[in-house]
Amino acid sequence: MLPDRNFFYELADAARAETLPRFRTGAYVTNKLEGGFDPVTEGDRAAETAIRTLITEKFPEHGILGEEHENIGLDREHIWVIDPIDGTRAFISGLPVWGTLIGFQSNGRARMGLVDQPFTGERYFADGTRSWYRGPDGERQIFTRDCKTLSDAILFTTSPHLFVGGEMEKYRMVESRARLFRYGCDCYAYALLASGHVDIVVENGLKPYDVGALIPLIEQAGGVITTWEGGRPESGGSIVAAGSKAIHEEALALLSGR
Repeated sequence: MLPDRNFFYELADAARAETLPRFRTGAYVTNKLEGGFDPVTEGDRAAETAIRTLITEKFPEHGILGEEHENIGLDREHIWVIDPIDGTRAFISGLPVWGTLIGFQSNGRARMGLVDQPFTGERYFADGTRSWYRGPDGERQIFTRDCKTLSDAILFTTSPHLFVGGEMEKYRMVESRARLFRYGCDCYAYALLASGHVDIVVENGLKPYDVGALIPLIEQAGGVITTWEGGRPESGGSIVAAGSKAIHEEALALLSGR
């Protein structure tokens, strides 16, 4: 038995019960990175625990890969990929661009995924074939935008300060050709891309749980998401996501140095 939309929504509701009451309340923050700043909140840990509990009860034979707790059964056929609060910096700053990411892999490929933003009441879901939006303005299938060239594209990245050395040079080449660029949306930028509002997202240093839910959302909306070298993105790393093949190929030529 495989998960359905109702179960994904049940997981998101359980996470929401832990994250939303803590948003904009000055929730306790712990720094995970010595010599730097990698924040985690009570909400991160509690939300992931809630998600894991339901998965273990319903699908005890499935593996779980998460950001805040120990991984389980990564050699299994089906694996859940969880980021309870993607965009923790936004969360602790009061910005509603964070989200709960719940992905589902079969045989190493991302098949289904959900992005939930409790504060705005928006939910983005890839059911294995198509991508959907549900929010204050209703529910509908979503599609990426067929932008033909970077000169007409809207580009997002979480922060240009995350790029260093050669990666910064490559990113700036892409940014310089875009019509408009914006910073700081974390997972929300990918949701906007899948919905046809943004044309390209370029990032680096991503972990598997950062992209596990986003891959199917973008692909099943008609977009393309790969590493900068053009490989599968399930393992994270330096990632480029685009709403059209044309934009993706143009950006990839710059990012890969081809």
